[in-house]
Amino acid sequence: MARLRLLLLTLAALTAASPAQAQDKYPSRPIKVIVPFGPGSATDIVIRIVGEAMRPILGQAVLVENKPGAFGIIAIEEMARARPDGYTLQIGNSGTNALAPIIYKKKYRIDYDKDVTLVTPLSEIPLVLAATTRDFPPTTYAEFIAYAKAHPGEVRYASVGTGSNNHYDTEAFAKWAGIELVHLPNKGGGGAMTNDLLTGNAHVALVNAASALGVIKAGEVRAFAIMSDRRVPELPDVPTLLELGYPNAKGLWSALYAPSATPRDVLETVFWTTTHALRSESVQSAFARQMIKAIPSASLEDAQSFNRAEAAYWKKVTEEVKIELPD
Repeated sequence: MARLRLLLLTLAALTAASPAQAQDKYPSRPIKVIVPFGPGSATDIVIRIVGEAMRPILGQAVLVENKPGAFGIIAIEEMARARPDGYTLQIGNSGTNALAPIIYKKKYRIDYDKDVTLVTPLSEIPLVLAATTRDFPPTTYAEFIAYAKAHPGEVRYASVGTGSNNHYDTEAFAKWAGIELVHLPNKGGGGAMTNDLLTGNAHVALVNAASALGVIKAGEVRAFAIMSDRRVPELPDVPTLLELGYPNAKGLWSALYAPSATPRDVLETVFWTTTHALRSESVQSAFARQMIKAIPSASLEDAQSFNRAEAAYWKKVTEEVKIELPD
């Protein structure tokens, strides 16, 4: 009888312990963040800086996996289909996670709005409306607008591709400014756009301010305006497009995403860790060297407000700017 009682007590103890063992405190292993661009891209740099600052807080590594292509759809779908346990996340930007879900909705094999949730915005990178110095007379923003109006359909602008966010941004800007520009798409990323300006292949482009700063300082490329809500210390005399009357003052933002079914407590842990990392001295210092601004949300609800506002903005842009998209 005593032996039976001991057996029953042992079984009861094992039964009680098994749920606790199955539900290890999050995180109990490394977290993977999928990047929809290749290594060295602005978005990739942001998550590597933030991930390194998250590691000591979480007690786990943040591993970066690059899955470029298909307007970010490959990376987004892999994240959305992963087990919603907080161990597979995705970083995206205004192009992959705000614009693409609108204009390429039919290409998704998931329901983006239902399957993906934004945890927090991460960063904003100022863009600069830059111009070539090769056989292009304008030296200021006002001269550029006057020149473009006097030469409709002759001024070429570069983008990272048809349907990209800077393609839409530049077309929206041209419509607001009352000028007609010719689109010059390429697939070489931001570096290729800057090269287009250096060679004179393109007259203007919205490029990453940090990556173009060297050639601007060297006088090889001119800066007409900054696309951000503030002037940048490195180019103090260059006005923002907001100052000049263009309503979309934001630069290129990035944000962290998770599967929508992820438990609230796990999302809270990811949110708290990420926003604390963004406010850390190490991240602030690393960001400053890249001209990046940290933009953490105040809460998960605040992040959802950001998400809705950006979706509404890009929906309006895509309705006002008509672009023939690739199949």
